[in-house]
Amino acid sequence: MATLMGSESPCTGGKRRHCTGNIVTKFTASKITGQGFSRGTQLPGGLLQERDKRAKWHGIPALLQRLHESSHPNSDLSQAHSFLKVLSSQLSMEAMSFVTEDRKTAQESTFPNTYTFDLFGGVDLLVEILMRPTLTMQKKKPNMNDDLVKDCLSVLYNCCICTEGVTKSLAARDDFVLFLFTLMTNKKTFLQTATLIEDILGVKKEMIHLEGIPNLSGLVQSFDQQQLANFCRILSVTISEPDVGNDDKHTLLAKNAQQKRIASPSRAEVNQVTLLNIPGFIERLCKLATRKVSEATGANFLQELEDWYTWLDNALVLDALMQMATEEAEQSSTESSDESSLATSPLRHRLPQSMKIVHEIMYKVEVLYVLCVLLMGRQRNQVHKMLAEFRLIPGLNNLFDKLIWRKYTASNHVVHGQNENCDCSPEISFKIQFLRLLQSFSDHHENKYLLLNSQELNELSAISMKANIPEVEALVNTDRSLVCDGKKGLLTRLLTVMKREPPDSSFRFWQARAVESFLRGATSYADQMFLLKRGLLEHILFCIIDSGCTSRDVLQSYFDLLGELMKFNIDAFKRFNKYVNTPEKFQTFLTQINSSLVDSNMLVRCITLSLDRFESQTEDVKVVEVLSECCLLSYMAKVENRLAFLFRLVNIINVQTLTQENVSCLNTSLVVLMLARRKAKLPFYLNALREKEYAEKYPGCLLNNFHNLLRFWQRHYLNKDKDSTCLENSSCIPFSYWKETVSVLLGSDRTSLCAIASYIDEPYMDLDKDLLED
Repeated sequence: MATLMGSESPCTGGKRRHCTGNIVTKFTASKITGQGFSRGTQLPGGLLQERDKRAKWHGIPALLQRLHESSHPNSDLSQAHSFLKVLSSQLSMEAMSFVTEDRKTAQESTFPNTYTFDLFGGVDLLVEILMRPTLTMQKKKPNMNDDLVKDCLSVLYNCCICTEGVTKSLAARDDFVLFLFTLMTNKKTFLQTATLIEDILGVKKEMIHLEGIPNLSGLVQSFDQQQLANFCRILSVTISEPDVGNDDKHTLLAKNAQQKRIASPSRAEVNQVTLLNIPGFIERLCKLATRKVSEATGANFLQELEDWYTWLDNALVLDALMQMATEEAEQSSTESSDESSLATSPLRHRLPQSMKIVHEIMYKVEVLYVLCVLLMGRQRNQVHKMLAEFRLIPGLNNLFDKLIWRKYTASNHVVHGQNENCDCSPEISFKIQFLRLLQSFSDHHENKYLLLNSQELNELSAISMKANIPEVEALVNTDRSLVCDGKKGLLTRLLTVMKREPPDSSFRFWQARAVESFLRGATSYADQMFLLKRGLLEHILFCIIDSGCTSRDVLQSYFDLLGELMKFNIDAFKRFNKYVNTPEKFQTFLTQINSSLVDSNMLVRCITLSLDRFESQTEDVKVVEVLSECCLLSYMAKVENRLAFLFRLVNIINVQTLTQENVSCLNTSLVVLMLARRKAKLPFYLNALREKEYAEKYPGCLLNNFHNLLRFWQRHYLNKDKDSTCLENSSCIPFSYWKETVSVLLGSDRTSLCAIASYIDEPYMDLDKDLLED
């Protein structure tokens, strides 16, 4: 702490560094022990002034003393405000440097003024000043000047971002956190309050109970649209389950153990219900998500947008400038639901068009995130019904070309990771959040047909009629008044931009996931043909074989989409064979599949299931023709190739490494064995696994591992209704047959030719028998 120490001591006339060091040490220790000096107001003013220059405190401890003395309960606080303004000016420069430069770890040497302010009790003093009206016994609560409140909040926020530990100490004070929400009722202090709350909740150990906020429903209903959009930034922290690592990478063993420890429902789930019970909440979010913004024109728009974003690195600065414009435009108390209030602002010509667009985009990101989380929660059906009723999908469709995917945006050329929390531009975040919402909206839900327009729904009906198959019930029940307007539905627009993406663009990952979710569930021939007619299969194959794409995430999403698109569809396999028309192309395709079976195993499962069905339809001339000509079906028809896939699927996973991402390998291996069991060939496959073990000189290793995996499968799936339904729908194999096959494989009778135990020699039995023990 060299910046706080002088050279000679006023106490002894000797070296000064010991006395100052003791002051700092005592304050630091008091924060830990709660004993001794806790703030600068407890020290003599003369001592503070004497030590100030050499310790480089810049008069902050003395100013804090004056602030304390002038902020007693009976004062009008005007003098206190003047002292606070002086302090604020000293601290704001450090905060601005933190925002505009590369953010560094908050530490004393980087931000000495903020550190000194906190060290001498400034943070605690401001909290006392803010909360003082709530502590009075008088019936009439004293009103605090709005500017004073704003300055207190701004200084606290500056301390949070510049000094380590301040945010956590504020987060530990539940009374202060709940009090902050009451300040949001005042529009003049709303922005500073929201920003501080967002920072505090981000580090709070325990998730806040929304129902504990005084009059939450009235508070939310009092917000104008801009305030509500800002509030969504806060809500996102309160309705999302705590992050326990990357969802796909976190092991299922750890997840299952965590679920046992966490009470149900979780705080996040309770908070979701609290929000849904607020009258008009979802309707207003839908209006926010779909309201129009002014369109930007001109060739320099992109550069202008990126330049502004580089400077406006956080929402605080951007919102502050937008608030300046809004305040100058306020001639009446009437609040507009769109940007029209800004159109009359004297500052309008001083605010670049791009800033207003970024402003709206950043809000839409937060709103879409909240809607997406609610769509994935336990109240999914209720949320779906409201989103349909308030025409969210048609509204997004109308924004697609003008805002969501403008033709002249360069963001779609940025290769970036698929983590939705990544540090990327608003445009990229907006696109990804939009695609995640579509994925959640379509996934295993009949409302997915709202992504089409009336003409496209009629096309689906015509496909079913031509194929002489009944229409899907969900299609018949779709309310035509709630579907997309215009010449194209949202799904078709998505396909169009998907084909234009650069090969390794991470947007391809999210685009493919969104389209795949439309196909997931019970296989629909009409849905597949709708997409096949728009060239989707050829586009996917080009991406896998000819584009030079090397991104594993993108390739995995395309393998999964290809599997859903081709499953049980003979026309799709015919189209595949037409595109993959040379041995070289087919070998490239196989190389991509084999390069990472974790990524491609869903496609392997699709081919295996489809082959099994086609082999039972030999009375159909078209099927027989495709079976004999299709290189992909011919390849999978060879038992040695199916066994090779089975060996690798069982070998690349074990119970300790199972995740949501690779558990599909276990289910694909089960599909291979279930189909073998139907044809009474299960013993042949199990014996082949045993022979493979001995050939590799690891007897018992493969089969013991598979035995442990199946034991885990029973624990995991027999308690998860949703997962079991997904398995049944995706394979068209009754879940009862899944359970029965696993039970047969795990049978303890060593004389049974269908039990794994029969193929493990006695010395190698139960090598890992304790792996699943709690």
